[in-house]
Amino acid sequence: MLESIYQYDLKLLLWCRKSRYYPTFLTFIRAISKTGDGYMQALVPCLYFLVNPIDGLVFIKLAVIAFTVERLIYFILKNKLKRRRPPDIVPDFTSVVKASDQFSFPSGHTMAAFLLAGLLMLTIGIAAWPLYLWAITVAFSRVVLGVHFPTDTIAGALLGTLIAIMVVNN
Repeated sequence: MLESIYQYDLKLLLWCRKSRYYPTFLTFIRAISKTGDGYMQALVPCLYFLVNPIDGLVFIKLAVIAFTVERLIYFILKNKLKRRRPPDIVPDFTSVVKASDQFSFPSGHTMAAFLLAGLLMLTIGIAAWPLYLWAITVAFSRVVLGVHFPTDTIAGALLGTLIAIMVVNN
């Protein structure tokens, strides 16, 4: 079963590589990926606080707890599982950008993006749906740029969402 999942992962990764022939699209994808570097995770709580100081402060506290848990889980999984990145496994494959760390599973950019979207959805409701679109594009960008397999981003999305649910419900 793991072999068939890996084959699916590989096919999807190689299919995404075709988008590299479109420079304008690739520029857009790089920019989307860059927004997942942590800027949004700092900007959104600050904006929330500026718009609604009382609820915004509660949100900031939730975000600090959630991202502390997320970074701990991220660090443990990356260093325990040690899944190598696509360029290290797939012959004649290169990534478009340099990854920020050595291992691939789970995608930290995706995990943090879905955590932020989940926190906001659970606190302000359906008005946060645009953040999910952003989180999905961050996940997609990581595969297109060649630094993650699709399953790395799926795991990141699930973990980020689960952490948001845990933190808000406790």
